[in-house]
Amino acid sequence: MRDRVSFGRRLAAEAVGTAFLLAAVVGSGIMGQRLSAGNVAIALLANTLATGAALVALILAFGPVSGAHFNPAVTLVDAWQRGGTLSKAWKHVPGYVAAQLTGAFAGVAIAHLMFGEPIYSISSRVRSGGAQAFSEFVATFGLIAVIWGVARTRPSAIPFAVGAYITAAYWFTASTSFANPAVTLARSFTNTFSGIRPIDAPPFIAAQLLGAVAATTLFMKKRKRVLILCTGNSARSQMAEGLWRHEAGDRFDLFSAGTKPSKVRPEAIAVMHELGINVSGHRSKSVDEFAGKEFDYVITVCDHANEICPVFPGRTERLHWPFEDPTDVASFRKVRDQIRARIQSFVS
Repeated sequence: MRDRVSFGRRLAAEAVGTAFLLAAVVGSGIMGQRLSAGNVAIALLANTLATGAALVALILAFGPVSGAHFNPAVTLVDAWQRGGTLSKAWKHVPGYVAAQLTGAFAGVAIAHLMFGEPIYSISSRVRSGGAQAFSEFVATFGLIAVIWGVARTRPSAIPFAVGAYITAAYWFTASTSFANPAVTLARSFTNTFSGIRPIDAPPFIAAQLLGAVAATTLFMKKRKRVLILCTGNSARSQMAEGLWRHEAGDRFDLFSAGTKPSKVRPEAIAVMHELGINVSGHRSKSVDEFAGKEFDYVITVCDHANEICPVFPGRTERLHWPFEDPTDVASFRKVRDQIRARIQSFVS
């Protein structure tokens, strides 16, 4: 669904969601401190329960729109996991991080205004030392590990898993589990129960980023390599490559080739453009370019009945998806939709 949501709406979701998260963290901290009569454990318990519950609700609400990162560390490792340092997902990172920071500071201001506090106040709450920084490494490592682990088996349970983890991590980490660079920076501008001195924020943020990278490295999976073959590499295999990248390109390394390569056909470019997929920059390639290389899947998309399909040597799993050779725009659309349905079924 997120592919069909405009980037502006995704940024708005990140900003609003992060604002509500910080309003929950800071506001519940103020309320807990005021009502606990000096009992820090009760204040922390109130802060914990409100934050965990808010996370579940906010991820459920904004997840379908933006992914509900609310956290620069999550955004960074998500882009990294989607295809390394050159993935197109990286182009969204600056916007997401800016929206999260904007929302975080707005959330602090909202909480302060609700409780009659100054809009911003520099925190004097000391959270320094190696134990605190290490706690943030552990907290963030655990958060990212929970996200990656649950995403592989029960993605619909992520909101509840994240909320439960943060609720627990408030109590088993010495730092009370910030686990979020945007949250850390914004909380340095609240001189209330949930604050952190600005001078203590950089070690927290460094530890958070290290924890996120370590957890992602542990859970990182090898991307499957797929080679799609037809005769000319000008229509069916080119459409299949473009459609596959669009549907699940972050999970696969995709290539296409043919035995008699020629230029990508304008009809293929046109019908793909109708779906918002640009294959005009694709180059028709010979299967010989991939000789000796290894692939997890080699898929032929030609019609056995009317043409000779390429044969790729080597130890690999071979699949044959027969599609007619399109001749006009109408048949290009028909074959495009057939290929898309086949790919969606395969990657699901």
